[in-house]
Amino acid sequence: MRKSYRIKVSGKVQNVGFRFYTVKKAKEFDISGFVRNEPDGSVYIEAEGKTVDLDTFRDWCRQGPQWAKVDKLEIQEMPVMDYQGFVVK
Repeated sequence: MRKSYRIKVSGKVQNVGFRFYTVKKAKEFDISGFVRNEPDGSVYIEAEGKTVDLDTFRDWCRQGPQWAKVDKLEIQEMPVMDYQGFVVK
């Protein structure tokens, strides 16, 4: 079964390689969707995949790469969009 999440990551998450490592982890966990920086300093992710893979990806987002400091993670379930691959926007 596939699920889809909107994820907003706040904290020290820009200029630390967060998007680069998000793409790497998404490919590792077979997640499709996209990641982008937001004007407010957060990172926005739309991610979909098998429930177990998506949950593992979500757990990685709580920490991010070693230079990041995640203060807040907001997650909202959304309809599956059938994304192909995972990209930076």
